[in-house]
Amino acid sequence: MPLYLDVHHKIDGLKAEALGHAHQKDLEVQHKYGVNYLRYWFDEGTGKVFCLVQAPSKEAAAAVHREAHGLVADEIIEVKEGS
Repeated sequence: MPLYLDVHHKIDGLKAEALGHAHQKDLEVQHKYGVNYLRYWFDEGTGKVFCLVQAPSKEAAAAVHREAHGLVADEIIEVKEGS
């Protein structure tokens, strides 16, 4: 299954706890779209968030965020894993 990195350039007022809750909501919804959100990274200072996700398409990955909490990524980039 393709692997994507989704990028949220600026989430105003980003806090670790709230982001953890949003990620949990993704996990609760992802099965509906055949998606698997794996990890996320963030910087509270800039409001940037990066999510690593296995998904059948960019659209499926976006649909999970849209349904779970409405924080849709600004970019979704297909990536390949390296060592």
